Amino acid sequence: MRTIHQKIISLSVVIWIIILLVWLLMIYSNQKTIEAYNEILQRYMLIEQISESSQSSIHALNQYLINSAGGSRNQYLILSRQLKNTQKKLLGLRNQNNYIALMNYDNMINNQLESMQLAASFSQNKNSVKASYHFDEAASTSNYIAETTLSLIRGELTTYGDFYREIIQQSNNLRVLSLWTLVVTSIIISLLFYKFSKDITRPILTLTVAAREIARGNFERSIDIRTNDEFNFLASTLNTMRRNLKNLIAEMQIKAQMERDLQEHKLLLKESELKSLQSQINPHFLFNTLNTLSKKAYLEGAMETSELIISVSDLLRYNLKSLEVPTTLRNEMQGLEDYLAIQKARFEERAHYSIEIDQQSLPFKVPSLTLQPFVENAFIHAIEPFEEGGEIAIRVRSEPEGVVIEIEDNGPGIPHDTVQLILAGQRPAAYKGHSTGIGINNVIRRLRLFYGTHDIIEVESGMESVHNRGTRIILRLPNIDNQGGVQSG
Repeated sequence: MRTIHQKIISLSVVIWIIILLVWLLMIYSNQKTIEAYNEILQRYMLIEQISESSQSSIHALNQYLINSAGGSRNQYLILSRQLKNTQKKLLGLRNQNNYIALMNYDNMINNQLESMQLAASFSQNKNSVKASYHFDEAASTSNYIAETTLSLIRGELTTYGDFYREIIQQSNNLRVLSLWTLVVTSIIISLLFYKFSKDITRPILTLTVAAREIARGNFERSIDIRTNDEFNFLASTLNTMRRNLKNLIAEMQIKAQMERDLQEHKLLLKESELKSLQSQINPHFLFNTLNTLSKKAYLEGAMETSELIISVSDLLRYNLKSLEVPTTLRNEMQGLEDYLAIQKARFEERAHYSIEIDQQSLPFKVPSLTLQPFVENAFIHAIEPFEEGGEIAIRVRSEPEGVVIEIEDNGPGIPHDTVQLILAGQRPAAYKGHSTGIGINNVIRRLRLFYGTHDIIEVESGMESVHNRGTRIILRLPNIDNQGGVQSG
C-alpha cells in the first residue's frame, strides 16, 4: 500500500526530475556552443602561431647561415621544433570545410622545414651556393605560408561570422525552446498536481457523502473507494461499521417486532378467552339450545336427547379450554362435529353439511377454536336467515407444503368490502359467532402469528355475480409450527 506521504514524495521527485532534465538540456546546448566557439578560436590562434613560427624560423636560419656560431644554430633548432609541434596541432583542427586548405597548408610547412634542413646541412658542408638556394626556397615557402595564413584567417573570420549568426539563431531557438519547455513543464506539473489533488479530494468527498448518509440512517449505500492508500482502509472500516450498524438495527427491529407480536398474541388470547367465557352466558345461544332440547325431549325419546346434551357438554368443555395451548386437527374436528350436531338438531332439515377429511392431516397442529368461528358465520349468514336453509361443506386435505382447509356454503356471499376487511385482518361488524363470540378477524390474526406467515386465508365469494352464489373460505396452513419446526405428520 502506498501511503499519502509516499505519494507526496513521489510527486516531488517527479517534479525535481523534470526540472533537472530541463536544466541539463540548457547546459548541454550552452556547452556545445562554447565548444564550437573555442574550436574556431583555437584554429585562428594556431594559424597565427604557425605564421609567426615560420617567419621566426626563417630569420633564425638566416642568422645561422651568416654566423654559424653555436647560439644561432640552437635558436634555429628551437624555432624549427616549435614549428613542427605547431604543425602537429594543426592537423587536429581539420573539418570538412577547411580540410583541403589545411592539407595544402601542412604541405607548405613540410616544404619549408625540408628546405630549411637542406640549407642548414649544406651550410655545415661549406656549400654556400646550395645552402643559399635552399634558403631561398624556404623563404619563398614561408612567404606563401604567410599569404595562405591571411587567406585562412579570412576564411576563419567568415566561418566565425556564420558561427555568430548561428549562435544568434540558436539563442533565439533556445529562447523559444525555453518558453515551450516552461509551458510543457507547467502543464505536466499542473496535470500531476490535478491528479494528485483529485486522488486526495475524491475519496474525502466520497467519505463525507457516506458519513452524511449513515447519519441520516441510510445504511444501504456501499462506500466504493479503489485506492491503495489510507483512504481505502478508512472506506473498508466505514463499510464494516455501516454493515454492523445495519445488522444491529435489523436485529433490534426484529426483537421489537417479536415483542410486539408476542404482546399482540397475548392480547388476542386474552380477548379470545374473555369472549369464550362470555359466550357461555350468551342468552341468545343458550335460549336456542335449551329450546331445541325441550322440543327434542317432547317429540323424541331420551336417547337422542341424551346424545344432544352430551354434544353440548363436549362443545362447552372444548370452548372453555386454554387458547394458548395448540391442539390437533383431530380435536378441532371433534369439537366441530359436536357443534354441527347441535346446529343440525336446531335447524333440522334446513341445515345440510358434509365433511371430507384426509386422515393423514389429523395430527396436524392448529390453534384452538380455528374452524368453529368460520362455520358459525356460515350458519349465521347462509342458513339461519333463509326458510329453505342451506348447505355447508368442510374439506380437509394434506399437501406437501402443509394442510388446506376449505369451508364452503351456498349462501348469498360476502360483500367485496367485507372480504377486503377480512383479508386485512380487520373486524367486520356483522361477522362474529353466537357461541364463541370470537370474530374471524381474531382467528386470522392468531393463525398468522402461529404460523409466522401472512398468506393464510383466501376468500372466494359469488355475491357480485347473478348466477354464482355462496362463499368459500380457504385456509392454507404451512407445514411449519409456530416455533419454526417441521410439523410431524
